[in-house]
Amino acid sequence: MISLTPTASLVLHTNSTAFFVFPIRTRTTPPSPSSPSRIRCSAGSGVQEVRKSSEERELSSELHASVPFPAVKAAKRVVLVRHGQSTWNEEGRIQGSSNFSVLTKKGEAQAETSRLMLVDDSFEVCFTSPLTRSKRTAEIIWGTRKEEMLMDSDLREIDLYAFQGLLKHEGKAKFGAAFHQWQVDAANFNIDGHYPVRELWARARSCWTRILLHESRSVLVVAHNAVNQALVATAIGLGTEYFRTLVQSNCGVSVLDFMPRAEGGSPYICLNRLNQTPSSPVAAGSSGGRKASNRIILVCHGSTQSNAETGFPSAGDQPMDMLGIIKSQKTAELLLDLKVSSIVSSPKKACVETATVISKVQEAADCLGVDCVPRYVEMKQMENLDVEDILQQSSEGKTEIPPLRPGWLNEFEDKATGAVWEQSEKAWQSLLNEVADEAKPEKVVVAVGHPALHIALMGHCLNLTKEWLGSFHLDAGSITVIDFPDGPNGRGVIRCINYTAHLGRWSIPITRSTLEDEEFSM
Repeated sequence: MISLTPTASLVLHTNSTAFFVFPIRTRTTPPSPSSPSRIRCSAGSGVQEVRKSSEERELSSELHASVPFPAVKAAKRVVLVRHGQSTWNEEGRIQGSSNFSVLTKKGEAQAETSRLMLVDDSFEVCFTSPLTRSKRTAEIIWGTRKEEMLMDSDLREIDLYAFQGLLKHEGKAKFGAAFHQWQVDAANFNIDGHYPVRELWARARSCWTRILLHESRSVLVVAHNAVNQALVATAIGLGTEYFRTLVQSNCGVSVLDFMPRAEGGSPYICLNRLNQTPSSPVAAGSSGGRKASNRIILVCHGSTQSNAETGFPSAGDQPMDMLGIIKSQKTAELLLDLKVSSIVSSPKKACVETATVISKVQEAADCLGVDCVPRYVEMKQMENLDVEDILQQSSEGKTEIPPLRPGWLNEFEDKATGAVWEQSEKAWQSLLNEVADEAKPEKVVVAVGHPALHIALMGHCLNLTKEWLGSFHLDAGSITVIDFPDGPNGRGVIRCINYTAHLGRWSIPITRSTLEDEEFSM
C-alpha cells in the first residue's frame, strides 16, 4: 500500500503529465467568480504558475510535483456511487467514518434504483467502503454478479473525530467556532489535531493508485459523500478548497474515464458524468447541504442531421432532427419542476429551437388550471454562447474530426480552445449578471448552447483554466445544474453534470462496455 502524507491535497494534470501537489498554505476563503484563483501547470518545464487575486496573494501556496497517476494499458471506466439514505442521514446526524447507521427503507429503494440503472453493465470488480451503509448499498447494486467485491478501508467516509454522532445543532453548541469553520472553510478545518479534508484527499489519491493498478477495465466503487467528492476532485486535479463544490447525493452516480497515452505515463482523465441521481436533479433540495435560490441550468441542444452524419457537433447551422426535437421536449418536461425565469440561447437554429420548446412548455404549464393566466418566460439570444464557428474553422481541412467522446476537446489546436475559452468567459459573466437580477431574488436561468461552450462555462464556475477543457464531457440533450447557495455573487456549486436520465429510452447509458476501443479510447 502506498503511504501518503496527510497534507496532500491537489493533483494537477495536463495533456503531458500529472502532478501530485502539496499545498503548504491555503487560502481561508473560497474564490468567487469575480475574483478567480487559477492554477496552471506547465508540464514541459515542470514549473507551476499560480495566479491569485489581490486579496489572496498574501496567502500564496508553494506547489511541489510528485508521483503521477499509474499508467493504464487500456481504457478504464470507473463508476462511483454514494450509498443510499441512512438512518443518520435521516436524523441529520454527523456520521463521518462511524459505523452505527444503516440504510433506511428509502435508502434501500434508492440502491435498488441504482441497481436497475446499472443492471446491464459488465463490471469486472467492485471496490466498496467497509462501513455498513455503503457495503449494503454495494451488495444491492452488485446483485447476482459473480465478480469479486473488494473492501478498502480508505474508501470509508471522512474522519470527523469528536464531531461524529452529533446532531448539527449540537455541533454548533458544543464546538462553536470550530463548527463554523467546518461549514465555511472545511479545507482548513482542524479538530483533535487533525485536518480531516486534507487527510481525505490523501486517502482518495491512495485509492486511485490501487484502482488503476487493478487489472480491470470496468470498475464500480461504492462509498460515501465526502470521499466520492475527493475521488472526483483528485482525479481531475482539484484541491481541498473544492470540497462541497461537486455534489454527491444519496445513490448519485458519477463516471470517470481513464484513457491511455500513446507514449505511456499518467492517463488522460475525464469526468464523464457527475451525480446522476435516482430522483430529479432539479427538484427542490439542497446543494452541498445548503439551500439555493439562484441557479443556472446548462442545456445541450439535441442532435441535428449533420451531427448524425459526422458524429461531430459543429457542422454548420442546422435545425434539429426528430430525435433532437424529442430530446428537447423531454428536457422541457423535466424543467417543469422549476419556474424558469429566463432562457438564454446561442443564435444557432438547434439552440433556438430547444429554447423555444422549453419556453412554450413553461408558459403553458401555468395555464392548465381554471382561471390561470399564461406566464411569460423571457427569451434572449446571446452571441457569446455560439462557439460552433470557432470549432468548425479549426476542423477544416482535417480528414478526421473528433466525435463527442471523453476528452474530445483535447484534440483541437490550442488556438481554437483558447478562443472558446475567451468567448466563454464573456458568456459566463453575462449569465452571472442574468442570475443576479435584484428584482427577482429567486432566479433560474436556462442557457442553451454547444457542449464545448458549456464545458468551458463549468471551468469558469470552478475558476479553472482552459487546460481543464478536456477534463469534462457532455452529451447532446444533457443538462448540467449549477447552484449558488451563497447567492449569485458567491461560489457556484455543481449539482450534476451530463444528466440524461430524463431522456427515457433515448438517454445516454450511464456506462457502456469498454470493449469497443475505437469508440472509447483516445
